Amino acid sequence: MDRRFTQVEFGSHKVEVIEGGYYDRFRMNPDLDEVARDPAVGNIDFFRRIPKHQVESRVGPIWAPNFYYRTSSVQVLMLAPLERLRSALPTPLEPLHAFPGYGLVALTFFSYSVCDNDPYDEVSVAVVIRRPGARGAHLIELLDSMRRRSFFAHVLALPVTTEIARVRGVYGYQLPKWLAGINVDIGVASVEAGISALDGKPDLVLSAPLPALQSVKPQSHMGTSTMVHVIDGEWHQTSVQTNTLSFAQRVLPRNVKLVRGGGPLSQLLDGLRVSTIVRFDVVKDAQVVLNLPARLKTFD
Repeated sequence: MDRRFTQVEFGSHKVEVIEGGYYDRFRMNPDLDEVARDPAVGNIDFFRRIPKHQVESRVGPIWAPNFYYRTSSVQVLMLAPLERLRSALPTPLEPLHAFPGYGLVALTFFSYSVCDNDPYDEVSVAVVIRRPGARGAHLIELLDSMRRRSFFAHVLALPVTTEIARVRGVYGYQLPKWLAGINVDIGVASVEAGISALDGKPDLVLSAPLPALQSVKPQSHMGTSTMVHVIDGEWHQTSVQTNTLSFAQRVLPRNVKLVRGGGPLSQLLDGLRVSTIVRFDVVKDAQVVLNLPARLKTFD
């Protein structure tokens, strides 16, 4: 089906969005009763308890937080030498130690099929870091983060498939976003995900058998990821809340294949010297809330 596009203003930028899509109709402040009537959305009780507010941002007044009503993702968590991770992180961020001499890099392919700023896909390369201000043993912090499903990370790359997602990320959050071809396919028996380089050639291609999925009750398997990054010279943290509904996880997985084609993300992973995949996560269905960046005073 051919989509028609219309031009909207986002701050000082003019961006093409889907005509009649969520952004065109709601401008980030949706009528949840109308959203609930969309057959592609499913139950949205999770979002009804999170009020939206119009707030000032780097691009002017916007409605926040951002709602992602239906999402899926594929992630590989990989080991990388601590000296490489330290060189990739700005001071005073510190990689969280996983094993002696090694930290963790998360490569995640996201697909947002229904959200406030229209469907798009995204790939993240992020270093798992210590919680700002944390003290004590790294192992205890890592185990506690796993127990609470709450991690802190510094994002090194975050390419996306739509201009509205790129503009929002670059100018609203100062995140390293650019346009790229991305695909995420969680099938009946297998998982395929990939991203193309700027010349259209494959950059990264991930493939694996689909592990057995587990479905859980809404809001029974919550998680929080917190991005720590600099905006206009000051440290901020951006929290992402996830209400996971259907997922699978494998530790030290077999038959997960990640092919590097030499594009920018391949070069990034090569530079970090990532190696063993220690965990493989597939999220078939989840709901996500992306909050606006908040000033982080820990490093003042």
